Amino acid sequence: MGIPSVPIVISDFYQQETEKALNEGLPGLRTQWIRGPVWAKTREELRRDVIGGRNPITNQPVMQEIVEKFTKPLTAEEKRSGEIVRDKGPATFTDTEENLRKMFEEKRWTDFLPIVLPTPERVDEMLKGTSHEPDEIVGKMSPTNTGTYFEYWTYTVKDVAVNAVMAGAKPEYFPLLLAVAATGKESMSVSDNSFVAALVVNGAIRDEIGINYKVGAMGPYSHANTTIGRAWTLISINLGNCGKVGTTYMGVVGNPMNLINIVIGENEEESPWQPFSVRKGFKKNENVVSLFEGWGVLSAANWRAASWGKEMDYPKIIKDIFDQQGMLFGACAMLSPPIANFVKNAGYDTVEKFEQYLSPPMQFPGMPPGAKPNAGGAPKDPAPKGDGAAAKGPMPKMPAMSNTAILVTGGTNNNYYSIGGMRYLQSVQIDNWR
Repeated sequence: MGIPSVPIVISDFYQQETEKALNEGLPGLRTQWIRGPVWAKTREELRRDVIGGRNPITNQPVMQEIVEKFTKPLTAEEKRSGEIVRDKGPATFTDTEENLRKMFEEKRWTDFLPIVLPTPERVDEMLKGTSHEPDEIVGKMSPTNTGTYFEYWTYTVKDVAVNAVMAGAKPEYFPLLLAVAATGKESMSVSDNSFVAALVVNGAIRDEIGINYKVGAMGPYSHANTTIGRAWTLISINLGNCGKVGTTYMGVVGNPMNLINIVIGENEEESPWQPFSVRKGFKKNENVVSLFEGWGVLSAANWRAASWGKEMDYPKIIKDIFDQQGMLFGACAMLSPPIANFVKNAGYDTVEKFEQYLSPPMQFPGMPPGAKPNAGGAPKDPAPKGDGAAAKGPMPKMPAMSNTAILVTGGTNNNYYSIGGMRYLQSVQIDNWR
């Protein structure tokens, strides 16, 4: 537009932003770096630490640099153009096992646990788990899941097989991994909020490949659960450009769940309700994997609203915990079969009825109880005058049923459950990838 400008960016994003500028062919882009974070600071703190502070990269006064960047002519180096040119490199590498493992770590192709080296023989064995051709395009992925800030990377069946081998997965797990990869959903977000991802498996495939859905269902107590979750992480790193600290991963404190994610099978046999996949429109025993993302999952004992005693009103306790969640990810409850049956015996013979109790339809101030909002999201009639309860009522935290999910998993040896801020994303048929 012909108007001089200088982006002002928190210095923690220096590596990410300079790489992005290079990707766009602007390696000399003038950027002003400031100390962050800037939110939650008072005016005085912002003036002292940011506006009147120093550039953490150059240690020069911020305002002095801003003036210079607007007034000084561009240098020859700043006028230079160029961009990163990517290629996948050679199809194979030949070296000692020790050197190859070292190379994978140095190039950040791993999660820094020991990997199974993806030899041609092992990759060919993995490919036997599907009838799809090795060079068939499976999907595309980017750290932002948009392809805008970081471009999409496209990958094939063979690419997914390589990462499945590295994770230690078996060929019989491969159709499930292809189904997940086909969604293009990364398991680790670039966000500095340290998000978590989860997979829920329904259908006969649970027993076919050994998915754990009883005691320890959410833990690393099954080869299938563990390696499938790890493979999703490696796919995200190597096929989606995710998880590179400083550029494509900015989680402030990180999250240990990113290593193998949350992978569980639903305990359909001991659940009092229809399986989650059936509630999403699939047939009973149809092999389906469902994807979630959010803040993570906590034992119910960690929530302020939880209580423990001789007599437990589980529906009320769970609702109180759900009411603590925000609208971004809503809430997801992982109930053991005993808890689910307690809830059913309390009058919730269908899970839909329980979800309705946990997250009723949005009630706007001024709307008569039970009335539905119009398409615009506001009451059709003005709020009533006076002290009517409807006019005073607070807005609910989770207005959409899509932000409420109930899963049944785990053993029957105790009354236990976990709840987290996790949002359901989508469900995918697995058998399409056999």
